[in-house]
Amino acid sequence: MRLRPPNNTLDPRAVGWWRAQWLLLTATPVLVLAVLGTLIGPARFWLLLPAAVLAVLGTGCAVLLPVWWFRTHRWEVTDEAVYVRTGVFRQEWRIAPMSRIQTVDTVRGPLEQLFRLATVTVTTASAKGAVRIEGLDHETAAGLAERLTRITQDTPGDAT
Repeated sequence: MRLRPPNNTLDPRAVGWWRAQWLLLTATPVLVLAVLGTLIGPARFWLLLPAAVLAVLGTGCAVLLPVWWFRTHRWEVTDEAVYVRTGVFRQEWRIAPMSRIQTVDTVRGPLEQLFRLATVTVTTASAKGAVRIEGLDHETAAGLAERLTRITQDTPGDAT
């Protein structure tokens, strides 16, 4: 059997969620540098210049990268395994056979709740760690967790 890309894309709201994360990550150092630049006259240029550069770069990343990530992130669940493909330059394929699944969790951080998204984490006996499917609609994530739980209960094996 040939390995094929997983079929499912993430929820389109994941793009907005990623953008919000980038903008929050960018805003913190920009705000600190801008406040210090306005308070410290002699260092104003040397503080406001990096603030402006960071603001431009962070905004550019917030606009471009989430769209790119959305096009490359894929996931799929079959009766045999959970498949996740992530990455742009360095693509990573994670396959978790149902017989190796130990736990299935859903997580909704504050930003995910705002965007009505969730992350499904499939923990296995792998040294590599859990398989994560981020950016799912929260109802899809709940249904997926329920389906995975049902499938793993019906799959023979000890998940170790």
